[in-house]
Amino acid sequence: MSTHIPTLRQLQYLIAVAEEGHFGRAAQRCFVTQSTLSAGIQELESILGVTVIERTKRRVVVTPLGLELVARARRVLAEVEDMTVTAKASTRPLTGLLRLGAIPTIGPYVLPKVLPPLRASYPELRLFLREDRTARLVDQLVGGDLDAALIALPYDTADLEDMVLADDPFWLALPPDHPLAGGNGPVAADLVDTEDLLLLEDGHCLRDHALAACRRQPAPGRSGAFQATSLYTLVELVAGGFGTTLLPDVALKSDHVRTADVALRPLSGGAGRQIALAWRRNSARRSEYKLLGQFLKNQLYPGIGR
Repeated sequence: MSTHIPTLRQLQYLIAVAEEGHFGRAAQRCFVTQSTLSAGIQELESILGVTVIERTKRRVVVTPLGLELVARARRVLAEVEDMTVTAKASTRPLTGLLRLGAIPTIGPYVLPKVLPPLRASYPELRLFLREDRTARLVDQLVGGDLDAALIALPYDTADLEDMVLADDPFWLALPPDHPLAGGNGPVAADLVDTEDLLLLEDGHCLRDHALAACRRQPAPGRSGAFQATSLYTLVELVAGGFGTTLLPDVALKSDHVRTADVALRPLSGGAGRQIALAWRRNSARRSEYKLLGQFLKNQLYPGIGR
């Protein structure tokens, strides 16, 4: 096997150029001169025997093969970082930097509850938090930009390992004058009118979970006319009489739900989702993430509902 292989620094240069689309900005990001970065890319191309960056006067273009190599470079650097952090944390778990993602329908409701005790129990843990939709968080996990993420199941996590932290049943939120608002018991899913159901916009997994709970596809009408970007907007629309929606149990204790002029009734049959912590299946820090997951689970149980 040839001893001429790319260095980690060259892989960092490649990723920076691909993400910045500009040699000058990539050099600033890597804290080197532009000539140093350019020479590093040329050495990388010489070692690989292929062109990964096409240079023109107006722009920088990553070749199709270059894009594949960028993805592999991210995974290599993620593995090296895992190795380094694992070695440092071998005697002290949950120390140092941990990049944690969370979806918008979990983060605002779970993180304020679990972060203070987590900080108290693991004072040397430095958290970097990122909120995004599930698909993007999963991509960032696989690519090594995140270490772990709070997501909602069911979701295809074939490339990841996950730990279920809590069940999160759905509640039907209705305007106070709605025909179903007067009862106290559970509402059968087949009574939920999808023409009246307000949903988050495409890309939010809660939208898919809500439709699955109703066992229906979205109907033309109000569910298509109103597609919100947050649970807060959905609650305000329901309070304004524009329709109904499904809210996860974990959100019910938030101020904007508790003080809203809406009626709440549980769905029958345990319809809902599960809150889970996910991480890369082959991560060297998986034992730490399991420890983190168990800690978060202990904070969420017993019961996260009303």
